[in-house]
Amino acid sequence: MQGLISRQVLRTARNGVPSLVAPLSRAFSSNKTTSKTALYEFHQKHGGKLVDFAGYLLPVQYNDQSIIKSHLYTREIGSIFDVSHMLQTYLRGKDVIRCFETICTADVKGLRNGSGTLTVFTNSSGGIIDDLIVNRVADDVLYVVSNASRKEVDMANISDAVSSCKAKGMDVSVEFLSSDDQSLLAVQGPSAVATLQKLCTKDLSRLFFMNSTTDSIAGVDNCRITRCGYTGEDGVEISIPSANAADIATALLDPSYGNLKLAGLGARDSLRVEAGLCLYGNDIDETTTPVEANLLWLVAKTRRSENNFPGSDKINAQIKNGVTRRRVGFKMDSGAAPARQHVEIYNNEQQKVGEITSGCPSPCLQQNIAMGYIREEYKKPGTEITLKVRDKHYHSSVVKMPFVATHYYQPPK
Repeated sequence: MQGLISRQVLRTARNGVPSLVAPLSRAFSSNKTTSKTALYEFHQKHGGKLVDFAGYLLPVQYNDQSIIKSHLYTREIGSIFDVSHMLQTYLRGKDVIRCFETICTADVKGLRNGSGTLTVFTNSSGGIIDDLIVNRVADDVLYVVSNASRKEVDMANISDAVSSCKAKGMDVSVEFLSSDDQSLLAVQGPSAVATLQKLCTKDLSRLFFMNSTTDSIAGVDNCRITRCGYTGEDGVEISIPSANAADIATALLDPSYGNLKLAGLGARDSLRVEAGLCLYGNDIDETTTPVEANLLWLVAKTRRSENNFPGSDKINAQIKNGVTRRRVGFKMDSGAAPARQHVEIYNNEQQKVGEITSGCPSPCLQQNIAMGYIREEYKKPGTEITLKVRDKHYHSSVVKMPFVATHYYQPPK
């Protein structure tokens, strides 16, 4: 996720939203060629301010709302995000689960059909190649959504695994979906599912967090609906034919069905920071392990005991012996400057003990928040530290994440 923030974003920043756009900088592409999603003209028509993000022209915000207002609107009502730049993949075959588990940390064989989980691809050193969602559609079908910035890396990793498994006589194949053919919309917020329900035939009240199904949406057949998202709110991601993407987005905006609005990358980033969620390239990369990233829950206990995924020896050793650093959250005192990526963390003796990876002013808390890696002995919530922003030290405290309560739609206990 390396690259430079575009001039358009810098202009937007000068108009009062630098704090919410700046954390996205590592994901902006410096490639000369950019792709368009199927909703490119739709975004232009609706006043989207388009920027180059991970090689795609996508809206950072829309003319009708500031990033802050869009953020709050998502929390209070609901928003639609175009995330068609993400890599969508189907894997098939009777040995597909056994094959996919050779490159990820999830207990896919333990999932029931129709359910999914967040997981990570790891390298031989236990570092995170990418974070992704894998859905077990059936015993012989997996549906995977991974990051756009890691598209080429993920495609190579998956393809190599499939080729290796085939060479061992396994039955497995892979299909990478093109955004020209298949789009992805994230519909997030308290009213998101209620609005979508009016366009569907299936009862979505039975679709719980990290569950997936197919249904018709606004008369379009074979749409995949997955109850998940990147905001901390209840919502879904819908995989739809690109030829029908604009029609479905238009239907979701129809006031006769609900009050959803369009939202862009700026609000999506500040929402995920409040939810304590990682951005690949900022908060996690190939040098960070799930243990260090405070993501051990992504390494299923059965997989730890099997000790057969890339880097499992390193990760199991870290579980047993501990690590020297850990990803934690920070809240800054009133009046402090926002802490961005690479801001240094100091203890009370003015010794450097860590570094910020993401940060922004929280629209909900009206307080500057951040996350980053700190030496293990300072990870306890309540620990007081200082953050060095532009050669000035600001008081801050370690806190638990998420910063705001999440509202994932869980089954009744």
